[in-house]
Amino acid sequence: MTAGHLRNPVLPGFHPDPSIVRVGADYYIATSTFEWYPGVPVHRSTDLVHWEPAGHILDRPDLLDLRGVPDSAGVWAPSLSYHDGQFWLVYTIVRTIGRPYKDIDNYLITAPSIEGPWSEPVFLNSSGFDPSFFHDEDGRSWLLNIQWDPREGHPSFAGILLQEYDADKRALIGQPRTILRRDELIEGPNVYFRDGWYYLMLAEGGTGWNHGILMARSRELTGPYELDPLGSLLTTRDAPDWPLQKAGHGELVETPEGEWFLAHLASRPVRTPEGPRCVLGRETCLQSVTWTDDGWLRLADGGRRPSLEVLAPTGVEPGQPGPAAGSPARDDFNSPSLEGHWSTLRAPATSEWLTLGERPGHLRLRGRHSPHSLFDQSLLARRLTSVRCEVTTVVDFRPSHFSQRAGLICWYDTSTHYYLRLTHTEGRGRVLGVVLSDDGAYGELQESELDVDDWPLAYLRARFDGTELRFYASPDGTDWQAVGPVLDASKLSDDYGNRLRFTGAFVGICAQDLGGTRVPADFDWFEVRDLDGGDGEDGGQE
Repeated sequence: MTAGHLRNPVLPGFHPDPSIVRVGADYYIATSTFEWYPGVPVHRSTDLVHWEPAGHILDRPDLLDLRGVPDSAGVWAPSLSYHDGQFWLVYTIVRTIGRPYKDIDNYLITAPSIEGPWSEPVFLNSSGFDPSFFHDEDGRSWLLNIQWDPREGHPSFAGILLQEYDADKRALIGQPRTILRRDELIEGPNVYFRDGWYYLMLAEGGTGWNHGILMARSRELTGPYELDPLGSLLTTRDAPDWPLQKAGHGELVETPEGEWFLAHLASRPVRTPEGPRCVLGRETCLQSVTWTDDGWLRLADGGRRPSLEVLAPTGVEPGQPGPAAGSPARDDFNSPSLEGHWSTLRAPATSEWLTLGERPGHLRLRGRHSPHSLFDQSLLARRLTSVRCEVTTVVDFRPSHFSQRAGLICWYDTSTHYYLRLTHTEGRGRVLGVVLSDDGAYGELQESELDVDDWPLAYLRARFDGTELRFYASPDGTDWQAVGPVLDASKLSDDYGNRLRFTGAFVGICAQDLGGTRVPADFDWFEVRDLDGGDGEDGGQE
């Protein structure tokens, strides 16, 4: 990496819809989590170059109940702000997706510190998603979100709503006003005040290949707003070979020295015969931006395409390395609690199904629902941050029935995943094989199953190499053999299948007991090794 620069993405892997705020010398980025728990991870930095995890905000059941939400529903586009000595987080829980309806609830919580304690949630409205708060210089606070319209013959994205919030009453007051409506799809509203202008930043074109960021401005908060005469501030819709694709949905932050930066999402595709696919999901990037003499925002590097390397803010030491934020390569499960890079599906990890103390030095999963369940899965996973890596674990699992399974899973959602699992087959004892769900179609690769009843332990490995995924197994961690054929890793992406998809690939461990006896599976460790020897920067492939 070039000295004095930051490298994108600053948060690799599934970190979409970044919301950025500076409080004193510290910068914070919060991102979406959809059906994953805990919700809304936060990363902290003092220079915009080096980022470290700062926990999750929605980490209590009273703040987040996702049992039963569909894939890619749940927590959408949280927005973080700071006002009157408090952090404010406004977030959406989506419980119905698709068309025509989206059942949406927007909530506000506040805290004196990013670590909390966070308040009880205040219900705001259900009119649409992508909420954010604007705190005006006169002390008043305003909520923005899109208006969703389910009626036939009407645009679903029906404009940007603005409504005042009364902190004393803990409620919205007055009537919502539509401050901007366009025939084209606009969402993700954020307002900034500068030099007598209210600037409205918008995500445009949907969150796929047509994505972008558009600016508008007005002398009055309530409008009317004029659009930037040059069109999109940021987009790659006209550059299909650009390394950062789907660029859009952003927020602004100003440094103490008066420099401006844009946090936005983008994706790094792998190339397949069916077209590009973004296995790592939508990631968080930063761009340097400047204001023109006539008061419009522009990328500092010129044009409207995102850069992989961006000049760091003033004061960052030249030559100082700036690796993308990542997770520890290995977890030996020796801590009394889970490390912060782990996630579960829709509900918190509880001692009912996950323990770190029952068998010291091991993580014990007790089997529950199937991998297709929207309720009680025993699955623990972490974001995939490179498409060239090896994922390895070792498990002690003694199933006595075909309904009992455990192993290593490569996950996109309940409809699409690859699973190297141990189970029991009558007359053979323990067997190891691959099962999968391919856009909802379930399959078992029985012809490649191994008889492993005499294995003391099962070492399991998944190797990602661009668009290829292959499973391996070993009884001792030394002699490895392939299990099943080469699989299409690119299917673990937003861009595969016929469903709405907004997340990214995860790798993890899981256990099922469809008979309800909660048989345990004990995992000794879990490791992700980057095959490029780096920190996951080579996420995309040309």
